[in-house]
Amino acid sequence: MADRKNVNDLVIEAKARIEELSVEQLQAEIAAGDVTVVDIRDVRERWNLGAIPGAKSMPRGMLEFWFDPESIYYRKGLDFSTRYVLHCAGGHRSALAADALQQLGYTNVAHLTVGYNGWKEAGGATEEVYPDPKYFKEQ
Repeated sequence: MADRKNVNDLVIEAKARIEELSVEQLQAEIAAGDVTVVDIRDVRERWNLGAIPGAKSMPRGMLEFWFDPESIYYRKGLDFSTRYVLHCAGGHRSALAADALQQLGYTNVAHLTVGYNGWKEAGGATEEVYPDPKYFKEQ
């Protein structure tokens, strides 16, 4: 199994192909107002830990389907020229996700190297996220 790669290998390879941003760099892009921050964490992570204000929730499992205009799950309004900065909790899932978006043809994509946890530790702004009650209706 010499050809087998582990997830760390995949992340290292993805990081070599994508743009990585520090907390300060992302804060500057947010302040400039020309970026869409995409939170790829599971919604339960958002509910439990909070989120970067204004970040769009697009869980990792659906990302390629939502961004691909040829997919039946495509989310209208996602544009190839828009600046997207992705983040997860620690920077590994978002590296893989940014690489995947680039493979789909998105050219203005980066990821937050330290993820949400590093953002929060650095004193980045956060907001609480509450579950939508529609997910908890009694049957």
